[in-house]
Amino acid sequence: MYDSLPDSDAVLAQFNRLVQELLRGNMQRNTFRPWEIELLLDIESCNLRETNRRDVLRRYQKAVQKHMDKGARTPLKLSQYLEGVRAKRSASRAESRVPQVG
Repeated sequence: MYDSLPDSDAVLAQFNRLVQELLRGNMQRNTFRPWEIELLLDIESCNLRETNRRDVLRRYQKAVQKHMDKGARTPLKLSQYLEGVRAKRSASRAESRVPQVG
């Protein structure tokens, strides 16, 4: 998927441009890098509800920025981000059900 990527700063800048185009609701270009197409297909497959699509994309964008600040060379997919969010919610629910000792 990410065979010959430029440095992570360039990838992050390209990713941010892609997300901004999605948030605006119109693409200003007709050529995409293979990894951008893969991300777009992944985003489409997540079937985001229109009512919270913008908020989810903004949170996803922040998560990718943090992910890449930690040294990742490639953006994580929206499906990976959403799975992580679900896992954290499940873990916090499970913790809240455990009786506190003390």
